[in-house]
Amino acid sequence: MDKKKWVKHIPLFILEFIVLVVAGCILYVTLRATDKESGAVKDNIQEEEIAVNEEVKEKIKETEETGTENEYTGIFNIAFFGVDARDGSLGKGNRSDTIMICSIDMDSHEVKLISIYRDTYLNLGNDTYKKCNAAYALGGPEQAIGMINLNTDMYITDYITVGFEGLMKAVDALGGVEMEITETEMIHLNNYQSTMASEMGIEYTPVTAAGKQNLNGLQATAYCRIRYGGGDDFRRAKRQRDVLTAMIEKGKKSSIGTLTEAMNAVLPSVRTSLDVEDIIPVLGMVADYKVTVSDGFPFEGMRNGGTIGTNGSCVVPTSLEENVIKLHKLLYGEENYEPSKEIEEFSRIIEEDTKDYLQY
Repeated sequence: MDKKKWVKHIPLFILEFIVLVVAGCILYVTLRATDKESGAVKDNIQEEEIAVNEEVKEKIKETEETGTENEYTGIFNIAFFGVDARDGSLGKGNRSDTIMICSIDMDSHEVKLISIYRDTYLNLGNDTYKKCNAAYALGGPEQAIGMINLNTDMYITDYITVGFEGLMKAVDALGGVEMEITETEMIHLNNYQSTMASEMGIEYTPVTAAGKQNLNGLQATAYCRIRYGGGDDFRRAKRQRDVLTAMIEKGKKSSIGTLTEAMNAVLPSVRTSLDVEDIIPVLGMVADYKVTVSDGFPFEGMRNGGTIGTNGSCVVPTSLEENVIKLHKLLYGEENYEPSKEIEEFSRIIEEDTKDYLQY
């Protein structure tokens, strides 16, 4: 949706930005701060640089020109990326460890979180088919957003990337987040903590018991990185969404001062296409927002897997078309969505490329 259409919604728009940024986006990258006021890096990407299916673009333009209300009206979508970089770089050359669509209904205040599994075999936005996390490495956030748009029939133009140090500080500023930890998760959580603490030259506090635990910033970040002990990347992506949700819920109960502290902690580790001005005056509205959907794409029961040639182990949508139909129903409530011709073609190519490699 055209950014100009959202000018009248700026107070709510800024609120949603800070709710979700402070919630962490669960990503692990050290970032150079270049904005002296907020510490956030503002990226003025051009919408024409972002790929989108032409059928979808025309539908959105028609809605904007006529002023017609439809299922898209009032919905704002943001892409979240996590780049596994150690040198402060957030541009191309780094694969995105975490890819997430954050969909915000500005009327109902519902927040919907959809992880796109990083090993999913998709069109990278240049008619090359590989693991989708390669899109960021090849073309930075512009190509990664385009990859999402082309494979989902969406029209996203904004993104946020958050550094792990900002996440850790934001969780600590909120007083930690409460999570249910299994025995197996506890072991891996502590292993990740140990590695991260050694790399950062800091101390860490081991989690010593399973069950409901209040995790500090380092513990919560380590928890989000676990991909062992069953569920692999599907379970890890869910952990990321669970921590984000827990932070939003904790933020709803926090004071303006606590939220401001969390905001100040995370902004120096943020790179985004969004403006970050005038955030503090609307922090008191956080309690109005609720996460109502948390899921992963491709969806359970609609995905397969296998070692796809030289691509390694991949997640494969059994039908990209069917996954896109379900995605639009979840985000927009569309009961009879018809995927674009591009999605039909992508779905056919994915099926042809992977049919001889699928394992289950």
